[in-house]
Amino acid sequence: MAEIAVAGLEPHSSVDWPGELVAVLFCQGCPWACRYCHNTTLIPAGPGTIPWDEVAALLIRRRGLLDGVVISGGEPTLQKGLTEALSNIRAMGFRTGLHTGGPYPARLAQALPLLDWVGFDVKAPFDAYDRITGARGSGAKARESLILLRDSGVAFDLRTTVHPALLGAVDLARMDAELAALGLTPSRRQPFRAEGCADHDLCAAACA
Repeated sequence: MAEIAVAGLEPHSSVDWPGELVAVLFCQGCPWACRYCHNTTLIPAGPGTIPWDEVAALLIRRRGLLDGVVISGGEPTLQKGLTEALSNIRAMGFRTGLHTGGPYPARLAQALPLLDWVGFDVKAPFDAYDRITGARGSGAKARESLILLRDSGVAFDLRTTVHPALLGAVDLARMDAELAALGLTPSRRQPFRAEGCADHDLCAAACA
């Protein structure tokens, strides 16, 4: 049984892996506390609420109906059993995807050989990560993870959540320049979603 804390399960989604119909597993725990996070209940580390055998049983029933399975969060690379879970999912015949911000480069490196696609959240220019994540040194970790992803050969999608109170035009231009220096294209912009966000100031500003 995979040592992975699953706190949510979406049986079918057409938006979590572009062009694919997938199930999504939401893991409990994240080392970052991004102000715009819309899954704030998943930030505290802790045990999952859905046993792995229940997850596996559902996936087996959905063979032939789904293209793949995405492990999301929280932050899935926090999970010690991530690679075991990915191996189990692939053994069931599914393609595998991952949503990550890259806080644990070493664990991402272990997972990449078991992945078909990664949705990577680029938060800001690397030296400005801390004001988004609330975690010192998070930009350096994200940069290291991005380089690993770039060199892996795994397909990926870079995306950035934009709230004007957190990222302005200058920030976005500088971020894209840093990505270009790594040989990467600009990230896909996605608007801030107030739903699920616990930061009242950000929500109020978005509605103003």
